Amino acid sequence: MGHTNWLNDEEMQAWIAFISAATLVDRELDQQLKEDMGLSHLQYTILMTLNRAESGALRMTELAERLINSKSGLTYQIGQMEKAGLVTRRQCEWSKSGVLAEITDEGRATLERAAPGHVEAVREIFIDVLSPEERKAMADGLGRVRDRIAERKQGGTCW
Repeated sequence: MGHTNWLNDEEMQAWIAFISAATLVDRELDQQLKEDMGLSHLQYTILMTLNRAESGALRMTELAERLINSKSGLTYQIGQMEKAGLVTRRQCEWSKSGVLAEITDEGRATLERAAPGHVEAVREIFIDVLSPEERKAMADGLGRVRDRIAERKQGGTCW
């Protein structure tokens, strides 16, 4: 067994701050979206990701990769959203085994109604708490973390 490079106090403080803040931010945004729109944070993110896709549709595998979510978890969420009329699933025209998730007009309308409250919550609990310099440092640092993990898993980046 090799030598363990334990975290020093400053590193531990940064790690604990990240873990607790990430958990609390996700919880707060999930609660806000559920109260305002009956959507989970993940469902909002699915709608946002599909809406930003060029055709409003993505292969399920690509959507799962972009959301950093399991395929089975995404399949469940898409099923629930399909029942609500927010998305549809259809066969890929270019791949017999591929399935596309596509945002519907109702999904776009729901996203449009949800976005103002969501952005207000993001600003209140995250953006406005940090200075521009802190936001830039956070974006740079966490971007490198994301890319390192993506490279280990896929040999490429997620975004």
